Amino acid sequence: MRIDFDPQTMGTAAFYKLLTAVVVPRPIAWVSTVSPDGFVQNLAPHSFFTVACVSPPVVQFTSVGRKDSLRNIEATRQFVVNLAPEHLFEQVNATATDFPHGVSEFDQVGIAREPSRVVKPPRVAASPVALECELHSTVLLGDSTVVFGRVVHAAVSEAVLVDGHPDVRKLRPLSRLGKDEWGTMGEVLEISRIPYADWPDGVN
Repeated sequence: MRIDFDPQTMGTAAFYKLLTAVVVPRPIAWVSTVSPDGFVQNLAPHSFFTVACVSPPVVQFTSVGRKDSLRNIEATRQFVVNLAPEHLFEQVNATATDFPHGVSEFDQVGIAREPSRVVKPPRVAASPVALECELHSTVLLGDSTVVFGRVVHAAVSEAVLVDGHPDVRKLRPLSRLGKDEWGTMGEVLEISRIPYADWPDGVN
């Protein structure tokens, strides 16, 4: 037996909690930006994040409400998506604190930064992957804004490469679940896709 949930009668907050509990695990875009005047460097995790396009390479994340990350990106048209690894779990969570406008999460949480290669926002020095992005476009959906960023440079730590390719067992990415729950690396399953030409006869 299933229990029915109606978003029209539940209300936004209640249905949001349901959605984020069942759309799991969600990868985290740890987004670094700079203020329009260049003086404040911000860092915030966004768990509505994925790849949007391959050619050109575009990633997307959603800003729920108008936060500093979104305002900075709209003004400067640049940002960096830093991978959120397990060993920085507490720091990633701390950067989600609702610090006042004009306060740098880098400084408040004590996170080391490093210069980016192509864009102005800094990278998280301890993150194994940084995707430097230029704003492609945004789409407003209700109370949220989907941000599309064209990846103009990727920097990957040698320590997480195996035969020149990032290895998820070394990346150890965090993910978001429901409520205050976070996901870490569990068992990794591997299986190849079956081409139709090799599909067994008589199998539906």
